Amino acid sequence: MSRFFQRDTRSSPQPSWKAYQESMRRQYFPTRRTRPDRSRPWLAVGLLVLALAGIGWVFTAGVKTQTDAAVADSIPPQKTEKVIDLIDKADVHILLGKTRLINMETDPISVDFDGRPYQISTSLDLGLQQYLLKRMDRVNSRYIGIVAMAPNTGRILAMAGFNKINPAQDPCRMAEYPAASLFKIVTAAAAVEEKGYTAGSRFKFNGFKHTLYKRQLTNKTNRYTNSISLRDSFAQSVNPVFGKLGALVLDRETLEAYGDAFAFNRKVDFELQWPTSRLTIKDESYYRAEIASGFNRQTTLSPLHAAVIVSAVVNGGKPIEPTVVDRITNDNGDPVYRTAPQFLTAAVSPETADVLNQLMIATVASGTAKKVFRGHSRSKVLSRLRLGGKTGSIYNRAHDARFDWFVGFATEKKGPEKIVVAVMVAHEDYIGIRAGQYARMAIEHYFKDYFAKKAQAEKDSSG
Repeated sequence: MSRFFQRDTRSSPQPSWKAYQESMRRQYFPTRRTRPDRSRPWLAVGLLVLALAGIGWVFTAGVKTQTDAAVADSIPPQKTEKVIDLIDKADVHILLGKTRLINMETDPISVDFDGRPYQISTSLDLGLQQYLLKRMDRVNSRYIGIVAMAPNTGRILAMAGFNKINPAQDPCRMAEYPAASLFKIVTAAAAVEEKGYTAGSRFKFNGFKHTLYKRQLTNKTNRYTNSISLRDSFAQSVNPVFGKLGALVLDRETLEAYGDAFAFNRKVDFELQWPTSRLTIKDESYYRAEIASGFNRQTTLSPLHAAVIVSAVVNGGKPIEPTVVDRITNDNGDPVYRTAPQFLTAAVSPETADVLNQLMIATVASGTAKKVFRGHSRSKVLSRLRLGGKTGSIYNRAHDARFDWFVGFATEKKGPEKIVVAVMVAHEDYIGIRAGQYARMAIEHYFKDYFAKKAQAEKDSSG
């Protein structure tokens, strides 16, 4: 938090910053059990006004130094550097207020705060975003949330969404959607890191791949028992294997610890208000099996958080803090906010991240995402990339909407460029465009543009 919002302990008691943030959260993201609290928001708002005014004064007035006249005659005047004190992401929440940065069509945009204009420059790739918005299936979908992010910087490249029920809500940030089999990423991470499993480790299971009965959660074998590698069980999303990991191998504390490491149940800084993804684990074997395999509706996730989880796989185990605002300037053109890459504490070791990378590549090559990326080896764009992903799907409680997930990454084979994509679609009566199809569109469009610019730059430098 910037110094503008630090309390003076000598003054009379005032609402703490944490209490103010909670009131802001309730105002913009009320739940069924809470009501918006607008009782005391003006203290922090007033402080922000004074802070921003102070920044302007520093840039306009500068710092005056006084020297003795005799000394001034003999010593050249020294230049004094301007002191720049920028606001942080928590302050940006207040400055932006209810400004929506989803589905943007222009950049930068202007925002008024206390009668003074500020220019907001974002990280969004408007060409990519408009491409995705034009292809959204708004007829058969209840919700669509698409997030594309640069994993090495956290810069959001696209944040496009559709919400048929409540158009005012941003489906990219809302953490109400069942995580489904995406939680297998967390379970696999815990199993590899804690138990030393590799992509080739073998597991046995009975019954169908996509069911989860209590009778499937034992180590009993018979002539119908199947043997499968961790790589293939992840790629094919085999529920009994991951269910047995939760019921028989990983205890509640371990699953909770790795959920926390991948940012469930905790706040991650972002320039916009961002609800927390939820993970609750009861210490009962079948319940742990449901959580570990994603065979439940209690574990929830937002597309933005899903992109952060995948960033850890690409970044050698370190999740990146997302950012969508590159820069904010006041009406004098002075910067009041600049973003900078910020990594979270490592979720797993680089060795475990490498195994997760292998599992996600297998999902695209031979698993549940194989169909949607069919022909990628012959594509002029996709053939130049390493592709990895994870799918997930589950019905809501009313059984009138099916949540469909794809999260994944694309990294340049002969270059440094990377992108992670997270897509959630809630289909209604008919299946329209699937999450994996949107992800392929995003990856292909982004790298087609990137390779064209790269080729032009090489041509210009050689010419």
